[in-house]
Amino acid sequence: MFTSPGEIAFNIGSLSVHYYGICISVGIVVGLLVSYFICKKFYKDINPDVIFDVAIPVIIGGIIGARLYYCGLMADYYSNHLLEILQIYKGGMSIHGGIYGGLVGGLLYAENKKLPRLKLCDIFSFALITGQIIGRWGNFFNSEAFGAPCNNFLQLYIPLEKRPAEFVYFEYFHPTFLYESLLNILVLVSLFYILKKKPKDGTIFFAYLILYSVVRIFIETIRIDSAYSVMGAPIAIVVSLFLIFISIYWFLCLREV
Repeated sequence: MFTSPGEIAFNIGSLSVHYYGICISVGIVVGLLVSYFICKKFYKDINPDVIFDVAIPVIIGGIIGARLYYCGLMADYYSNHLLEILQIYKGGMSIHGGIYGGLVGGLLYAENKKLPRLKLCDIFSFALITGQIIGRWGNFFNSEAFGAPCNNFLQLYIPLEKRPAEFVYFEYFHPTFLYESLLNILVLVSLFYILKKKPKDGTIFFAYLILYSVVRIFIETIRIDSAYSVMGAPIAIVVSLFLIFISIYWFLCLREV
């Protein structure tokens, strides 16, 4: 059984340091180090120090995209609580928005500096999935992004004030943060396997999009907190299917080259 110790890790004077922010920060740092290692070992034609240069617009774009995407889905609430948009330490970051925002930031920087865009996308795929593996634990500390009620040995205790109204009499729920974190480890291992095959540029990135999208679709069938639905389907599933489609299309185009 899992039980969150609470959202706040410690206080520095009047400043509260949240576990969520720690998880996101650690995920970013470790992810960048993994990508640096990948670049240094497998991409000899790229100066690995470039990773840290590109990381700045990627991180900024990713954070902005992740927050705005989430707040956009919850527009009815955030339109009346504009200042809360800045309170990212309370949770509410969408990985899909992070992917889009980080991609835009990174591609604009790469285009300006004449850097190989597809190779950088491949390299940063390792940072993305590593960050997701670690960052998902922020949801655990915030007691959010959990699944339906359950009674298995991995059950997650959710405090009364965090439970949806229709599940207020249930105490234990599926720890979908853990499921996704573990499945993302399999995605990371798969990307390493693909990398060793010396694929064409872009292959790893689009493989990441497909593999993570499959993971997310599975997780969404368990979660009960979808912010928005399209024809009854959680928006995350719709977006994941779209990413799978464009990735497969890219692979088909690659075969014709």
